Amino acid sequence: MQSVYRLLSVISIFAISAFLGTALHAQQSTEGQRIYVCNQGEATLSVIDVATNSLIETIDLQKLGFSKNAKPHHAIADSDGSHWYVTLIGENKVLKFNRDNELVDEAELEVPGLMAMHPKKDILFVGRSMSAVNPPQSLGVIGRGAMNVEEEVDLFFSRPHALATSPDGQFTYIASLSDNQILARNNDTRETELTMLEGNNHVLVNFAISPDGQTMVATGQVSGKLLVFDLSNPLKPQLTDAISVNAQPWHPVYSSDGKRVYFGNKGAHTVTVVDMENKKIKKVIEGNGLAQPHGAVLSADDKYLYVTNNNMDGTYMPESSSEKDGHTGTVVIINTETLTIEKVIETGMNSTGIGTRIW
Repeated sequence: MQSVYRLLSVISIFAISAFLGTALHAQQSTEGQRIYVCNQGEATLSVIDVATNSLIETIDLQKLGFSKNAKPHHAIADSDGSHWYVTLIGENKVLKFNRDNELVDEAELEVPGLMAMHPKKDILFVGRSMSAVNPPQSLGVIGRGAMNVEEEVDLFFSRPHALATSPDGQFTYIASLSDNQILARNNDTRETELTMLEGNNHVLVNFAISPDGQTMVATGQVSGKLLVFDLSNPLKPQLTDAISVNAQPWHPVYSSDGKRVYFGNKGAHTVTVVDMENKKIKKVIEGNGLAQPHGAVLSADDKYLYVTNNNMDGTYMPESSSEKDGHTGTVVIINTETLTIEKVIETGMNSTGIGTRIW
């Protein structure tokens, strides 16, 4: 009996240690976390500190030698936060910044759009801009260290846009805006498979993949659907659910436990929260600052959701005194426990892509 008690005591100690370790990790994981925002309408980048939920720097790309038409579109950061990357549609560039927000390198790629990062290798996958009329039908592969374009993977469709890489880095998915087509690529073997979706064109904006790599969601700009795919066979995503949501769902993001998906509805000025356990809408968030919501990221501890807003139709009236015709973009910070808006940060004209470090 004493041996049983000792065993139970050991198990309890391990359980408590694991719990405390997880809690400590959750507390520490936001340390030094930054949120990077692209202000496409004025060639600036906004940097937000997660610890204080405040704007700490605005980077003027014109002062770095780029034009006022640089059009920064999307941002993403290394897992350790040492470097972060930005696509410039108007300059055909992918920029690399260091932790101190200094420009350290760049790569040339025609009309770059969304990015996805390989979590284990020195690789950055880069798609093409939605605004490009006839972009190359290929996926850019950039070595992050030297910022060399290592490959441009030929695709089988026009206007590639939606882009995501699996949590283990083995598979990358990219979709067409023109047709209901999704290409899956095995990044190790370079094997590819093309999946065709039936029905009218959804105009797939972007993907998000669950932390366990078993499920992928896609937002349909025209159909107003959140599409859910089973990735049991990673090269052949199987559509399992199509959830009707508000108009123009944009960039989705998964919670770290895989139980929720968040995304803005550009055409409805709302944010939708979907319960992925029952595939139902948990809440539709409305409020001040939500004006053509575009991108979405989470803090490392999942406590806050950050949503960029274009505000090109003037839905939001800025409180700042700067004269921007009332079209100042915003980042809306949402408390994920209460699902309410806690803060609105005014950023720059036409705030689009938003990024932070991967986990």
